[in-house]
Amino acid sequence: MRYYIIAGEASGDLHGSNLIKELKLLDSAADIRCWGGDLMEEQGGVLAKHYRDLAFMGFWEVLFNIFTIINNISFCKRDILEYKPDVLILIDYPGFNIRIAKFAKKNNLKVFYYISPQIWAWHQSRSEVLKKIVDRMFVILPFEKEFYKKFNFEVDFVGHPLLDAIEGLDTASVQRDVIALLPGSRNQEIIKILPVMVEVARQMPEHEFVVAGTSSANSSVYSSCMGMANVQLEYGKTYELLNQAKAALVTSGTATLEAALFNVPEVVCYKGGFISYVIAKLLIKTKYISLVNLILDKSVVKELIQGDFEPVQLKVELEIILNDVQRRSEITADFADLRNKLGGVGASKKTAELMIKYLGE
Repeated sequence: MRYYIIAGEASGDLHGSNLIKELKLLDSAADIRCWGGDLMEEQGGVLAKHYRDLAFMGFWEVLFNIFTIINNISFCKRDILEYKPDVLILIDYPGFNIRIAKFAKKNNLKVFYYISPQIWAWHQSRSEVLKKIVDRMFVILPFEKEFYKKFNFEVDFVGHPLLDAIEGLDTASVQRDVIALLPGSRNQEIIKILPVMVEVARQMPEHEFVVAGTSSANSSVYSSCMGMANVQLEYGKTYELLNQAKAALVTSGTATLEAALFNVPEVVCYKGGFISYVIAKLLIKTKYISLVNLILDKSVVKELIQGDFEPVQLKVELEIILNDVQRRSEITADFADLRNKLGGVGASKKTAELMIKYLGE
Protein backbone atom coordinates (compact mmCIF):
# COMPACT_ATOMS: atom_id res chain seq x y z
CA MET A 1 0.00 0.00 0.00
CA ARG A 2 0.98 3.61 -0.45
CA TYR A 3 1.12 5.72 2.71
CA TYR A 4 1.49 9.52 2.83
CA ILE A 5 2.47 10.64 6.34
CA ILE A 6 2.72 14.24 7.61
CA ALA A 7 4.60 15.16 10.80
CA GLY A 8 5.62 18.77 11.35
CA GLU A 9 7.78 18.64 14.48
CA ALA A 10 10.64 16.73 16.12
CA SER A 11 8.29 14.69 18.33
CA GLY A 12 6.18 13.82 15.29
CA ASP A 13 9.31 12.65 13.49
CA LEU A 14 10.12 10.32 16.39
CA HIS A 15 6.64 8.83 16.60
CA GLY A 16 6.31 8.74 12.83
CA SER A 17 9.55 6.78 12.53
CA ASN A 18 8.34 4.15 14.99
CA LEU A 19 5.02 3.92 13.15
CA ILE A 20 6.79 3.47 9.79
CA LYS A 21 8.90 0.69 11.31
CA GLU A 22 5.80 -1.18 12.47
CA LEU A 23 3.88 -0.60 9.22
CA LYS A 24 6.76 -2.07 7.22
CA LEU A 25 6.79 -5.16 9.44
CA LEU A 26 3.11 -5.71 8.70
CA ASP A 27 3.12 -4.59 5.06
CA SER A 28 6.24 -5.71 3.21
CA ALA A 29 5.10 -3.80 0.12
CA ALA A 30 4.64 -0.52 1.99
CA ASP A 31 5.56 2.55 -0.07
CA ILE A 32 5.86 5.60 2.20
CA ARG A 33 6.22 9.27 1.31
CA CYS A 34 6.34 11.73 4.19
CA TRP A 35 6.82 15.14 5.68
CA GLY A 36 9.04 14.62 8.71
CA GLY A 37 12.70 14.40 9.61
CA ASP A 38 15.82 12.30 9.71
CA LEU A 39 14.29 9.55 11.86
CA MET A 40 11.40 8.92 9.46
CA GLU A 41 13.83 8.92 6.55
CA GLU A 42 16.05 6.38 8.33
CA GLN A 43 13.08 4.02 8.59
CA GLY A 44 12.50 4.16 4.84
CA GLY A 45 10.17 7.11 4.38
CA VAL A 46 10.86 9.25 1.32
CA LEU A 47 10.95 12.87 2.51
CA ALA A 48 8.87 15.39 0.59
CA LYS A 49 9.64 18.15 3.11
CA HIS A 50 11.73 18.36 6.31
CA TYR A 51 10.00 19.59 9.47
CA ARG A 52 12.73 22.17 10.09
CA ASP A 53 11.15 24.17 7.25
CA LEU A 54 7.72 24.06 8.93
CA ALA A 55 8.37 25.02 12.57
CA PHE A 56 6.48 28.27 13.21
CA MET A 57 4.99 28.81 16.67
CA GLY A 58 2.70 31.44 18.13
CA PHE A 59 0.07 33.64 16.52
CA TRP A 60 2.43 36.47 15.55
CA GLU A 61 5.11 34.11 14.18
CA VAL A 62 2.54 32.29 12.04
CA LEU A 63 1.23 35.60 10.67
CA PHE A 64 4.76 36.78 9.85
CA ASN A 65 5.44 33.56 7.89
CA ILE A 66 1.98 33.25 6.34
CA PHE A 67 3.18 33.21 2.71
CA THR A 68 5.63 30.39 3.41
CA ILE A 69 2.85 28.42 5.11
CA ILE A 70 0.46 28.99 2.20
CA ASN A 71 3.13 27.81 -0.26
CA ASN A 72 3.76 24.70 1.85
CA ILE A 73 0.05 23.87 1.88
CA SER A 74 -0.23 24.30 -1.89
CA PHE A 75 2.81 22.10 -2.49
CA CYS A 76 1.46 19.45 -0.11
CA LYS A 77 -1.89 19.27 -1.91
CA ARG A 78 -0.22 18.86 -5.30
CA ASP A 79 2.19 16.29 -3.96
CA ILE A 80 -0.58 14.17 -2.42
CA LEU A 81 -2.58 14.11 -5.63
CA GLU A 82 0.49 13.16 -7.66
CA TYR A 83 1.46 10.39 -5.21
CA LYS A 84 -2.08 8.92 -5.03
CA PRO A 85 -1.80 7.30 -1.57
CA ASP A 86 -4.11 4.59 -0.24
CA VAL A 87 -4.23 6.51 3.03
CA LEU A 88 -3.13 9.89 4.38
CA ILE A 89 -1.75 9.61 7.94
CA LEU A 90 -1.56 12.87 9.89
CA ILE A 91 0.54 13.17 13.07
CA ASP A 92 -0.48 16.02 15.42
CA TYR A 93 0.54 19.43 13.87
CA PRO A 94 -3.10 20.64 13.72
CA GLY A 95 -2.84 24.07 12.09
CA PHE A 96 -1.46 22.47 8.95
CA ASN A 97 -2.87 18.94 9.11
CA ILE A 98 -6.52 19.85 9.61
CA ARG A 99 -6.40 21.93 6.43
CA ILE A 100 -4.85 19.01 4.57
CA ALA A 101 -7.44 16.59 6.01
CA LYS A 102 -10.27 18.76 4.63
CA PHE A 103 -8.61 18.76 1.23
CA ALA A 104 -8.04 15.01 1.30
CA LYS A 105 -11.65 14.30 2.23
CA LYS A 106 -12.91 16.43 -0.67
CA ASN A 107 -10.73 14.32 -2.94
CA ASN A 108 -12.11 11.04 -1.53
CA LEU A 109 -8.88 10.02 0.20
CA LYS A 110 -8.92 7.93 3.37
CA VAL A 111 -7.63 9.96 6.34
CA PHE A 112 -6.15 8.57 9.57
CA TYR A 113 -5.12 10.95 12.38
CA TYR A 114 -2.45 9.65 14.78
CA ILE A 115 -1.85 11.72 17.93
CA SER A 116 -4.86 13.95 18.30
CA PRO A 117 -4.56 17.73 18.01
CA GLN A 118 -4.89 19.21 21.48
CA ILE A 119 -8.28 20.70 20.71
CA TRP A 120 -9.41 19.84 24.25
CA ALA A 121 -7.20 22.77 25.34
CA TRP A 122 -8.82 25.20 22.89
CA HIS A 123 -11.03 25.07 19.81
CA GLN A 124 -13.10 22.20 21.25
CA SER A 125 -15.64 22.82 18.50
CA ARG A 126 -13.07 21.42 16.07
CA SER A 127 -14.12 17.97 17.29
CA GLU A 128 -17.18 18.22 15.07
CA VAL A 129 -14.98 19.15 12.13
CA LEU A 130 -12.56 16.27 12.76
CA LYS A 131 -15.43 13.80 12.98
CA LYS A 132 -16.45 14.75 9.43
CA ILE A 133 -13.01 14.73 7.79
CA VAL A 134 -11.14 11.93 9.62
CA ASP A 135 -11.93 8.26 9.03
CA ARG A 136 -10.11 6.97 12.13
CA MET A 137 -8.47 8.77 15.04
CA PHE A 138 -5.75 7.20 17.20
CA VAL A 139 -5.25 9.03 20.51
CA ILE A 140 -2.35 8.71 22.97
CA LEU A 141 -3.63 10.42 26.14
CA PRO A 142 -6.04 8.50 28.39
CA PHE A 143 -8.57 11.32 28.81
CA GLU A 144 -8.90 11.96 25.06
CA LYS A 145 -11.17 8.97 24.38
CA GLU A 146 -13.75 10.31 26.85
CA PHE A 147 -13.35 13.82 25.48
CA TYR A 148 -14.24 12.75 21.94
CA LYS A 149 -17.09 10.58 23.18
CA LYS A 150 -18.87 13.80 24.21
CA PHE A 151 -19.02 14.63 20.50
CA ASN A 152 -20.14 11.11 19.48
CA PHE A 153 -16.76 10.51 17.88
CA GLU A 154 -15.44 7.00 18.58
CA VAL A 155 -11.63 6.98 18.65
CA ASP A 156 -8.96 4.39 19.50
CA PHE A 157 -6.76 4.88 22.58
CA VAL A 158 -3.44 3.22 21.71
CA GLY A 159 -1.21 4.32 24.60
CA HIS A 160 1.65 6.78 24.44
CA PRO A 161 4.46 6.08 21.93
CA LEU A 162 7.07 7.68 24.19
CA LEU A 163 6.95 4.48 26.24
CA ASP A 164 8.12 2.63 23.13
CA ALA A 165 10.86 5.17 22.49
CA ILE A 166 12.44 4.69 25.93
CA GLU A 167 11.71 0.97 26.28
CA GLY A 168 14.82 -0.88 27.42
CA LEU A 169 16.57 2.20 28.79
CA ASP A 170 17.39 2.40 32.49
CA THR A 171 15.18 5.22 33.78
CA ALA A 172 15.85 4.78 37.48
CA SER A 173 19.53 5.57 38.09
CA VAL A 174 21.27 8.95 38.22
CA GLN A 175 24.76 8.58 36.81
CA ARG A 176 26.04 12.12 37.34
CA ASP A 177 24.96 15.30 39.10
CA VAL A 178 23.75 17.08 36.00
CA ILE A 179 20.86 19.47 35.39
CA ALA A 180 19.28 19.13 31.95
CA LEU A 181 18.12 22.22 30.07
CA LEU A 182 15.46 21.50 27.44
CA PRO A 183 14.62 24.89 25.86
CA GLY A 184 12.46 23.53 23.03
CA SER A 185 13.12 22.62 19.41
CA ARG A 186 12.13 25.83 17.60
CA ASN A 187 14.35 28.88 17.23
CA GLN A 188 11.61 31.17 18.61
CA GLU A 189 11.27 29.07 21.77
CA ILE A 190 15.00 28.85 22.39
CA ILE A 191 15.56 32.59 21.99
CA LYS A 192 12.95 33.40 24.65
CA ILE A 193 13.61 30.57 27.10
CA LEU A 194 17.26 29.51 27.03
CA PRO A 195 18.75 32.86 28.22
CA VAL A 196 16.71 32.65 31.44
CA MET A 197 17.83 29.06 32.02
CA VAL A 198 21.46 30.06 31.37
CA GLU A 199 21.21 32.94 33.86
CA VAL A 200 20.20 30.43 36.55
CA ALA A 201 23.17 28.25 35.57
CA ARG A 202 25.49 31.25 36.06
CA GLN A 203 24.16 31.67 39.59
CA MET A 204 24.71 27.99 40.46
CA PRO A 205 28.30 27.21 39.37
CA GLU A 206 28.47 24.24 41.74
CA HIS A 207 26.21 22.28 39.36
CA GLU A 208 26.78 20.96 35.86
CA PHE A 209 24.24 22.29 33.35
CA VAL A 210 23.81 20.70 29.91
CA VAL A 211 21.58 21.93 27.08
CA ALA A 212 19.79 19.26 25.01
CA GLY A 213 20.39 20.57 21.50
CA THR A 214 18.28 19.64 18.49
CA SER A 215 19.24 19.71 14.82
CA SER A 216 16.01 21.54 13.94
CA ALA A 217 17.37 24.73 15.56
CA ASN A 218 20.19 26.90 14.24
CA SER A 219 23.50 26.44 16.04
CA SER A 220 23.95 30.24 16.09
CA VAL A 221 20.79 30.53 18.20
CA TYR A 222 22.31 28.34 20.92
CA SER A 223 25.62 30.19 20.92
CA SER A 224 23.96 33.62 21.11
CA CYS A 225 21.77 32.52 24.04
CA MET A 226 24.53 30.77 25.99
CA GLY A 227 27.21 33.46 25.68
CA MET A 228 30.26 32.71 27.83
CA ALA A 229 28.36 30.80 30.50
CA ASN A 230 29.82 27.52 31.72
CA VAL A 231 27.04 25.51 30.11
CA GLN A 232 27.57 22.53 27.82
CA LEU A 233 25.63 21.82 24.63
CA GLU A 234 24.99 18.24 23.47
CA TYR A 235 23.18 17.56 20.20
CA GLY A 236 20.89 14.60 19.66
CA LYS A 237 21.42 13.13 23.13
CA THR A 238 18.25 14.16 24.95
CA TYR A 239 17.43 10.71 26.28
CA GLU A 240 21.02 10.02 27.34
CA LEU A 241 21.03 13.36 29.14
CA LEU A 242 17.70 12.74 30.90
CA ASN A 243 18.92 9.30 31.91
CA GLN A 244 21.76 10.98 33.81
CA ALA A 245 20.03 14.10 35.09
CA LYS A 246 19.17 14.88 38.69
CA ALA A 247 16.73 17.63 37.66
CA ALA A 248 15.57 19.44 34.52
CA LEU A 249 14.29 22.80 33.32
CA VAL A 250 11.90 21.99 30.49
CA THR A 251 9.95 24.01 27.95
CA SER A 252 6.26 23.08 27.89
CA GLY A 253 5.54 20.36 25.35
CA THR A 254 6.29 16.69 24.82
CA ALA A 255 9.61 17.11 26.64
CA THR A 256 7.79 17.55 29.97
CA LEU A 257 6.46 14.02 29.56
CA GLU A 258 9.84 12.68 28.48
CA ALA A 259 11.51 14.03 31.62
CA ALA A 260 8.80 12.49 33.78
CA LEU A 261 9.19 9.06 32.14
CA PHE A 262 12.88 9.23 32.99
CA ASN A 263 11.92 10.02 36.62
CA VAL A 264 13.58 13.44 36.49
CA PRO A 265 12.00 16.11 38.73
CA GLU A 266 11.43 19.18 36.57
CA VAL A 267 10.32 22.77 36.40
CA VAL A 268 8.14 23.49 33.37
CA CYS A 269 8.86 26.75 31.56
CA TYR A 270 7.00 28.77 28.96
CA LYS A 271 7.33 32.25 27.53
CA GLY A 272 5.91 33.43 24.21
CA GLY A 273 5.48 36.70 22.40
CA PHE A 274 3.21 39.12 24.25
CA ILE A 275 0.44 39.15 21.65
CA SER A 276 0.58 35.36 21.25
CA TYR A 277 0.42 34.90 25.02
CA VAL A 278 -2.56 37.23 25.49
CA ILE A 279 -4.53 35.46 22.76
CA ALA A 280 -3.61 32.02 24.13
CA LYS A 281 -4.64 33.09 27.63
CA LEU A 282 -8.09 33.99 26.32
CA LEU A 283 -8.55 30.75 24.42
CA ILE A 284 -6.94 27.98 26.51
CA LYS A 285 -9.49 26.00 28.51
CA THR A 286 -7.19 23.84 30.68
CA LYS A 287 -5.88 24.35 34.22
CA TYR A 288 -2.32 23.37 33.29
CA ILE A 289 0.05 23.61 30.35
CA SER A 290 2.28 20.58 31.04
CA LEU A 291 1.21 17.11 29.94
CA VAL A 292 2.27 15.68 33.30
CA ASN A 293 -0.18 17.85 35.23
CA LEU A 294 -2.91 17.49 32.60
CA ILE A 295 -2.82 13.69 32.60
CA LEU A 296 -2.68 13.39 36.40
CA ASP A 297 -5.16 16.29 36.80
CA LYS A 298 -3.17 17.91 39.58
CA SER A 299 -0.15 20.14 40.07
CA VAL A 300 2.72 17.66 40.19
CA VAL A 301 5.42 19.77 38.52
CA LYS A 302 5.79 23.52 38.93
CA GLU A 303 4.80 25.60 35.90
CA LEU A 304 6.42 29.02 35.41
CA ILE A 305 4.58 30.85 32.66
CA GLN A 306 5.32 34.20 30.97
CA GLY A 307 5.93 36.80 33.72
CA ASP A 308 6.60 34.14 36.36
CA PHE A 309 9.34 32.67 34.17
CA GLU A 310 12.30 34.74 35.33
CA PRO A 311 15.69 33.82 36.90
CA VAL A 312 14.89 34.45 40.57
CA GLN A 313 11.75 32.29 40.66
CA LEU A 314 13.26 29.65 38.41
CA LYS A 315 16.29 29.30 40.70
CA VAL A 316 14.02 28.97 43.76
CA GLU A 317 11.98 26.18 42.15
CA LEU A 318 15.09 24.39 40.88
CA GLU A 319 16.66 24.41 44.33
CA ILE A 320 13.49 22.89 45.78
CA ILE A 321 13.49 19.89 43.44
CA LEU A 322 17.24 19.46 43.90
CA ASN A 323 17.40 19.62 47.69
CA ASP A 324 13.97 18.78 49.16
CA VAL A 325 14.10 15.01 49.57
CA GLN A 326 10.41 14.68 50.42
CA ARG A 327 9.35 16.78 47.43
CA ARG A 328 11.50 14.70 45.08
CA SER A 329 9.98 11.52 46.49
CA GLU A 330 6.44 12.84 45.99
CA ILE A 331 7.18 13.83 42.41
CA THR A 332 8.69 10.47 41.43
CA ALA A 333 5.76 8.63 43.06
CA ASP A 334 3.40 10.66 40.87
CA PHE A 335 5.57 9.86 37.84
CA ALA A 336 5.02 6.14 38.50
CA ASP A 337 1.26 6.75 38.48
CA LEU A 338 1.65 8.71 35.25
CA ARG A 339 3.40 5.79 33.55
CA ASN A 340 0.54 3.46 34.52
CA LYS A 341 -2.06 5.83 33.09
CA LEU A 342 -0.29 5.97 29.72
CA GLY A 343 -1.26 2.42 28.81
CA GLY A 344 2.02 0.54 28.67
CA VAL A 345 4.38 -0.12 25.78
CA GLY A 346 3.36 -1.10 22.27
CA ALA A 347 1.54 2.04 21.05
CA SER A 348 3.31 2.11 17.70
CA LYS A 349 2.65 -1.58 17.04
CA LYS A 350 -0.98 -1.35 18.14
CA THR A 351 -1.57 1.71 15.94
CA ALA A 352 -0.02 0.05 12.89
CA GLU A 353 -2.11 -3.10 13.43
CA LEU A 354 -5.32 -1.07 13.70
CA MET A 355 -4.44 0.94 10.60
CA ILE A 356 -3.83 -2.20 8.54
CA LYS A 357 -7.07 -3.68 9.90
CA TYR A 358 -9.16 -0.60 8.99
CA LEU A 359 -7.55 -0.36 5.56
CA GLY A 360 -8.58 -3.95 4.91
CA GLU A 361 -12.21 -3.42 5.88
